[in-house]
Formats: sequence, structure tokens, C-alpha cells
Amino acid sequence: MHAATAPLAELRLRDEDVFGGKSAALGELLSGGIPVPGGFAISATAFLSFVDGAGLRKSIGRALTDVDVDDLEAVQRVSAALTTSVVGAKLPEPLRAELIRRYAELAAEAGESEPPVAVRSSALGEDGAEATFAGQQETYLWVRGQHELCRAVQRCWASLYGPPSITYRARLGDDARAPAMGVAVQRMVDAEIAGVLFTCNPVSGDPSVVAIDASWGLGLAVVGGEVTPDEYLVSKVTGEIVRGSVNAKLVEYRPDPSGAGTVRLEVQPERASAPCLDDGHRSDLMQLARDVERHFGSHQDVEWAIDGAGRTYVLQSRPVTASGVRAATPPTGGSALALVMSALGVKQPTEDER
Repeated sequence: MHAATAPLAELRLRDEDVFGGKSAALGELLSGGIPVPGGFAISATAFLSFVDGAGLRKSIGRALTDVDVDDLEAVQRVSAALTTSVVGAKLPEPLRAELIRRYAELAAEAGESEPPVAVRSSALGEDGAEATFAGQQETYLWVRGQHELCRAVQRCWASLYGPPSITYRARLGDDARAPAMGVAVQRMVDAEIAGVLFTCNPVSGDPSVVAIDASWGLGLAVVGGEVTPDEYLVSKVTGEIVRGSVNAKLVEYRPDPSGAGTVRLEVQPERASAPCLDDGHRSDLMQLARDVERHFGSHQDVEWAIDGAGRTYVLQSRPVTASGVRAATPPTGGSALALVMSALGVKQPTEDER
């Protein structure tokens, strides 16, 4: 039996089939000395324990097997029912105690009684080289306190059953209808600037450049498509901007003044139209891109944040899929996923059925 949780720093890519690609990649980055907010990971085994303890095994398996993914209303009904079941179920007490213990360790490191954390999905297969589920499972930012942490974990699990996720997994053709969910819990970065970068041109696959998107505040506005970020293609060789545009970044997300959650704010016009990255920021991001690419030996899609002190952090990294550039090492991945599918009573397809 795998552990329910583990510090992110202890994980490596070999743990992907238990803790999910996101958590495993964060552990890899930490092992390479790349700046990543500390935290812990929750295993897919813990998710399965929760499903069993809540008596949801048969109903989830039956619903995901029977739903007609071409019937949007049917998918929405199944999604709503499963989400309600997962969010409303009680966490097994041993798992709840384990989450509280890990959160207390983070609190001791931070010197705060209730440090803010990000609770991120790390579904098995979510960030693989063959397909990406990016944006289909949820992330919850600025979560404070034991109760809210446990609630956010359950909401992450429930996001496995959003309509897009159900449909996309079914259309993959590998019967990923019974998905497994790990979760990454990280200390929050109070981001002044955030965005994404690709260690190649994500459209053409050109490996000689780094593509950087950046906007004000937390990264929600960028990854959610709510702003047109500042965009740069930067040469890896010379560090010069090959192409760039500064855009009006009209909204940003900041910590809620209450101390928990986030708020969406309008950006004043003069600041909205100002570049959010200076030469130093771009230089730091270029070095970060080189370090991450070198560590994984493949092109990466990286979410990053820069705090008020100018420190740059990686929030997650996954293989680039948009350009068809393949990762050097395909993700491992069958054992825990097979375990979950079997436990939920979903027949795994043969190679011919796939």
C-alpha cells in the first residue's frame, strides 16, 4: 500500500503513477535545485481510500461507464451528481489527520498558524506527453486553515467529473473514464507578476527560442484566458527579443483582503498598458527555462510567478504537447490507474478495443 501523502521534495518522476505527473514533476524540479514552493503531495491511493470509505465505488464506476458522452445534458447530469457526492462525502479520519499533520508541518516552516496554500490537481496522466488535461481539473489558491484545506482537496477530486473532463477522457479511447487523482499542496507565492513559458516555440516547435507570456498578479488571468498577456519570443542564444508585444492587461487576481481566497480586480489603464517584465525579469525567466529544460531533457510548458521581492518560482512544469514536440521519456503510468479502474469496476480495454 502506498503512503497517503509525501513531501514534494521526496518525489521523482518514478512516482508519477502514484502521485500524478504534476506532483512528481515538482519533486524532480526541487531535486535539481530549481525554485519551487515547498509542500506535500496526496496520492491517488488516498483518493481511492476516500472513494471506498464513502461508498462511492460502484456509483462512480457505473455512471462513468454508462454515460453517453455525445449527450451533453446527460454528461452534465452525471457530472453534477458525482460532484455533489464527492464534495459532500466525509473524509476518512486517518486521511484527514494526515492532511492536518502535513499542513501543520508547513505552518511550522512558514512561522504562521494558517499559511496560505495552493491546492492543485495532479491527476494520473494529466500532464503526459501524449495528451494533456491542463485546465480541466481545478486549482484552488490562497486556501487557509485545516478545514478549508480538506474541503479544497475534495473539490479537486470532484473536478475529475467536470463535463469537459468526462468527455475528453472518454474520447481518448483508453477508458480513462475512471480517472485517478493525486493532489499537490504548495505554499502560496504572493505573485506580483505571473505567467507561462515554453522552452520552445509552442506553435512551430522551434527549439532556439523561449516563449514567455506574462501579466500582473496571480496566474489565474493568464491560464484562464481572461487577459491578453505581454508576449515575447526570446532567443536562447543571444537573449535578444525576437518578437514581442505589450498588451493591455485589464484584470488581475490578488489575495482577498480577508486573507483567504482571491479577488478579481480591474487594472488601472496606465499600469494595464505598461510592460510587466523588465530586462532582469526576462533574464531570470530565460535562465529558469534553460534549467528546467536541461533537468527534464525535453521541452517544457512552465507556469511561473515572481513575488514582490523579485524572486522567481516554478509552480508547475509539464511536457510541451501543443507543437507535437515529444518528451524524451514518456510518463510511466499504469499501475495506480489500473488499480483505481479495477476497484471502480470498470473493465480495462484490450489493445484491439483501444
